[in-house]
Amino acid sequence: MNYISTRHGSALGAGGSPAPLGFEDVMLAGLARDGGLYLPAEWPQLSTADIAAMKGKPYREVAYRVMQPFVGGAFDEMTFRRLIAEAYASFDAADVAPLKSLDGNLHLLELFHGPTLAFKDVALQLLGLMLDHTLLQRGHHATIVGATSGDTGSAAIEAVRDRRSIDIFMLHPRGRVSEVQRRQMTTVLAPNVHNIAIQGTFDDCQDLAKACFNDLAFRDRHALTAVNSINFARVMAQIVYYFWAALKLGAPDVPVAFTVPSGNFGNVYAGYAAKQMGLPVSHLVVATNTNDILARFLETGAMTISDVVPTYSPSMDIQISSNFERLLFDLYGRDGRTLADAMTAFRSTGTLKVGANALGGVREVFDAGRLDDAGTLAAIADCRKRYGETLDPHTAVGYAVAQHHRRDPRIPMVVLATAHPAKFPDAVQKATGERPALPPRLADLFQRTERVDGLPNDIAALKELIDDRMAAREQPMRVRI
Repeated sequence: MNYISTRHGSALGAGGSPAPLGFEDVMLAGLARDGGLYLPAEWPQLSTADIAAMKGKPYREVAYRVMQPFVGGAFDEMTFRRLIAEAYASFDAADVAPLKSLDGNLHLLELFHGPTLAFKDVALQLLGLMLDHTLLQRGHHATIVGATSGDTGSAAIEAVRDRRSIDIFMLHPRGRVSEVQRRQMTTVLAPNVHNIAIQGTFDDCQDLAKACFNDLAFRDRHALTAVNSINFARVMAQIVYYFWAALKLGAPDVPVAFTVPSGNFGNVYAGYAAKQMGLPVSHLVVATNTNDILARFLETGAMTISDVVPTYSPSMDIQISSNFERLLFDLYGRDGRTLADAMTAFRSTGTLKVGANALGGVREVFDAGRLDDAGTLAAIADCRKRYGETLDPHTAVGYAVAQHHRRDPRIPMVVLATAHPAKFPDAVQKATGERPALPPRLADLFQRTERVDGLPNDIAALKELIDDRMAAREQPMRVRI
């Protein structure tokens, strides 16, 4: 399996053509050196027989079979199977991602049974192990710089805490994540964990993280890598649960639709990838809150940045969905240089438009809907009343939007349940009158000591903090990744 950048400039081969990279290099780099995102040069294909052969298999086996084509020879079979088993050993659910039926054809895929109670654990527990294994094998050290709208940060920190091969600097927007989300990050006092609260929005945090990567001297000095969904290894691990759910519902003989609460587009893009690999995905529904840039694009063909509005579903309070570039790459005919020009113009003007033909192709696969805060509370209350299930606000957005975008009621619709309701107790209590309790292993979260650095939205201040913190840490020699 070879990988290329969406901007086709990370490394050029003979004649100026893009030189593909292998899985390990892509995983370690995270973001391409040309500012683009990595993705497979060609999607691996699973035949109907290949998919049918996974029926009845445990999650770990489905994970191995779906992901093995992506990793190629990066890990031998025994090692890769061991890493997968270790990644999911800490999950509360034996089958990792339980599928619950709400009615005959509406289902919840619970992705929050990992150590930090959010879907990010499914990918990041594995990514942390793969990174550590590869770095130790090479005798290298890496520095993670990431941005989080709430859940990625805690999942990434939990995945790499106390690992000598990795330091992690995680940026979150001050006051714009839930208290549970914040404390899950800031109460991890491991010496390799550095939490930074930025005065700004998630988009500001994401821009700061990307600026660190785009300063190639700084990037090389600290051997930067990423665990946000800009890292394709994250997307790879998320593809698995689309196959898992579809198999439970009769695939490959039965098509399945999915509704995905979406902010940064990485989770729903994994569903698109599953479809490209041969999974019979009927369509994908992008569910957004008031920060609806993705829904507006699918309606009009234009991405236009507006101000970020705080909501009850803060992990979706995003206006610049970085993973959307991977889909745009296909819409631009995989012409990386034209896409690079379009993305530069987008950041300059705040608007990006695609033609009617490209938009028509997207609409064959994607639908979209939005839900405001009042609707979110109503959806939480409705699901609790009708089905006895308590949803977090993000899942509630998906639950409500799904019911307005079922193209064919005979086709199963799966709503991705992205977080445990106890991560957002204020909104759930407002909707239901009851405050959801944290699992026993997190019962003392509000009594734990916090450690966090505060910074303005300033790249120089961030680089100075990272330089100073890493100079104070005794680490092995860093090499360019």
